Amino acid sequence: MSPFLNGMSAFITSPSAVFVAIVGSVAGILVGAVPGLSGTTAVALLLPFSFYLDPLIALILMYTISKSSDFGGSIPGILFNTPGTPSAAATMIEGHPLARKGYPVKALRAATAASATGDFFSECLLIFGAAYLAVYAVKIGPPELVTIYIMAFVVISSIIGESMIKGIISTLFGITMALVGFDPISGNLRMTFDQLPLMDGLPLVPALIGIFVVGEVFHRFDVKDFGATSHKDRKEEVSKPDDSFGLTDYLRVLPTIIRSMFIGASVGMFPGIGASVASFLSFGEARRQAKPDDDWGNGEVKGVAASEAANNATSGANLIPLLTLGIPGSTQAALLAGAMLIHGITVGPQVFTEDANLIYALFSAGLFCIVAYFVVGFWFSPMIGRIILAVPARITYSLILMISVSSAYVLHSSLFDVWIMVVFGVLGYLFRRYHYNIPAFMIALLLGGGMERAARQTMLLDNDGLWIIFQRPISLTILILTMIMIIMRIRKARMNKTLAAIQDD
Repeated sequence: MSPFLNGMSAFITSPSAVFVAIVGSVAGILVGAVPGLSGTTAVALLLPFSFYLDPLIALILMYTISKSSDFGGSIPGILFNTPGTPSAAATMIEGHPLARKGYPVKALRAATAASATGDFFSECLLIFGAAYLAVYAVKIGPPELVTIYIMAFVVISSIIGESMIKGIISTLFGITMALVGFDPISGNLRMTFDQLPLMDGLPLVPALIGIFVVGEVFHRFDVKDFGATSHKDRKEEVSKPDDSFGLTDYLRVLPTIIRSMFIGASVGMFPGIGASVASFLSFGEARRQAKPDDDWGNGEVKGVAASEAANNATSGANLIPLLTLGIPGSTQAALLAGAMLIHGITVGPQVFTEDANLIYALFSAGLFCIVAYFVVGFWFSPMIGRIILAVPARITYSLILMISVSSAYVLHSSLFDVWIMVVFGVLGYLFRRYHYNIPAFMIALLLGGGMERAARQTMLLDNDGLWIIFQRPISLTILILTMIMIIMRIRKARMNKTLAAIQDD
């Protein structure tokens, strides 16, 4: 408890940290509310600029933007039937019909309250649970670490995305890209093509900006899909006199919120599964638990609460595998890991001993962010919706493209980094167009080097090489669980194929 109190004191007594947390919370809502953008986009753009900021300030800005953007995506989904982020798609199902019935404020405030409740639970789980798990994670050796990496790659590549094969290809491609540069054992150069900037590996920041930001912009311009901001004929729904959300309404949906936040936190602790899966799982469970007086299909507030509580409950839980095992639980956690590496902060269980004050100050900023976006969202969500609707989307995306070029150039003042950004932007566009798995690729790119080092160390431990992982109980258990996941994914794919064939007949 003492490290947390020290971290909270460090955050509260720093006016700049509190100010940045407020800015990040509001900016995250605005970014999340723009269809096609997300907290991932904003954090990727901020990565190079974070190099010039104090480590705590940089991490607080990125973390608060990431957290509040998860809620911000619900605003256009409810008001305009266009989710700002993929994880808000489930919120839209019941949220927009509720707004069309004349209850947009009720829907938005229900989303705000559910988001803050789920997020608070997840943050507490992170604060009071991650450090205890880290104590055991430190004892994990290279053989166990290899199997954890394998399990993470299998989960990310097979469960997320439409195609298991494309997910595996994306992961293998990411691992291959991670091998660019010096061999950590022999010192030989690999896949540098005589380019000196590649000797230390692919420039991470330009690659992240390219695949997450530039690739998204290219895709939007290609399909001419700019979301709700391109439709001037859409008007905000008119509220009825009884359009409100008070304590009685909150207590009515509280059981749904509690059930959903447990689902969201549980899903968030598994690397790569993400908020979208959690929100739809919770939405489906809430509908399964429907009561006779519920109005599912026509604007049921429980549907809004279920998806938003689960969506935001993944926020803190996503950091648990990052801070205990060094494995990002989501793309946003991966970007936060990139920021930590830029500032020389250990990514893994050692962070709780080497940078305890910084980490707990960051957690305190997360709690403050929840309060900040609750206040803004509860009273100003309709106004934010009007602002987003008024901004021409083509201008927004053009400005984002210009900022991306500046962001890639500013870190090393190198045009080579800009070209890396462009190459990865084209790659990101192709991934989106042909439905390959971007999170799997990027997390494999970030973790590929760590997996190679763990595998090399494992082979040096025993004359049997990697066979040692079958001789240790923990690593063998993890491998068995991985095989079970693969079998379940294959069975599910076959069942879906059979059902599709039956429907076609």
